[in-house]
Amino acid sequence: MVKIRLKRMGAAKRPYYRIVVTDSRSPRDGRFIEEVGVYQPLVKEEENQVKFDAEKVKKWFLNGAQPTNIVRKLLNKKQFKFDRAQLKK
Repeated sequence: MVKIRLKRMGAAKRPYYRIVVTDSRSPRDGRFIEEVGVYQPLVKEEENQVKFDAEKVKKWFLNGAQPTNIVRKLLNKKQFKFDRAQLKK
């Protein structure tokens, strides 16, 4: 199963995350198929915390990739809706 999830990067107590598409069996910080965005929780401006390529996320979602709960919440903050029927249009 393919998942869209976070990969932790950065130094101790200074995390940032990459939003990646990966096999669900691979470790959290292990191999991934494609990077589709970044999440920087320490950035003060909330609109700059999450950046992603909507076309790549849409492509993987329509191909069956399942987002984790946290990734789903982060992308919904940017008005990306996970509804296969609407995205196919």
